[in-house]
Amino acid sequence: MNLPNKLTTLRVLMIPFFVVFMLTDLGGAASKYIAVGIFIVASLTDLLDGKIARKYNLVTNFGKFMDPLADKLLVCSALICLVEMNRLAAWMVIVIISREFIISGFRLIASDNGVVIAASYWGKFKTTFQMIMIILLILDLGGVFTTITTIVTWVALILTVVSLVDYLAKNKGILLEGDI
Repeated sequence: MNLPNKLTTLRVLMIPFFVVFMLTDLGGAASKYIAVGIFIVASLTDLLDGKIARKYNLVTNFGKFMDPLADKLLVCSALICLVEMNRLAAWMVIVIISREFIISGFRLIASDNGVVIAASYWGKFKTTFQMIMIILLILDLGGVFTTITTIVTWVALILTVVSLVDYLAKNKGILLEGDI
């Protein structure tokens, strides 16, 4: 197993620990900081594994499958924990997770047609804002950060919808072709 795939596997293995610290007081008053630390490290492994895989031509079928799955597992786990903690509205999480299912299905159809749909800038902005949103919601700093967190949350939600529309508009031909 190459280094990028090890980083992806590590990200998946970090998720249960992240969830435990999110939903329990196992770490006492430091639980939320431990959870944020795990989330940040896991998020950085996503950035790192992709760069390493592309730079050293270490792209594998395992990586193509597991990397996006690991990302979705991490983000969805965080969002569901934040709903449980009453820090994020369930309907917002449904919108975000629905977008991920739609894009994953869309990519599967494209793959069946021999087309690879690369991440767009909108998708990258969406991911960045979702990660920042999750970190701010976990930390729950209060004061002026409440307003900042609210703004970042709405920007993340808007970018989620915009990136979905962008994917569908740019790739509508894939859906209109073949037997669907």
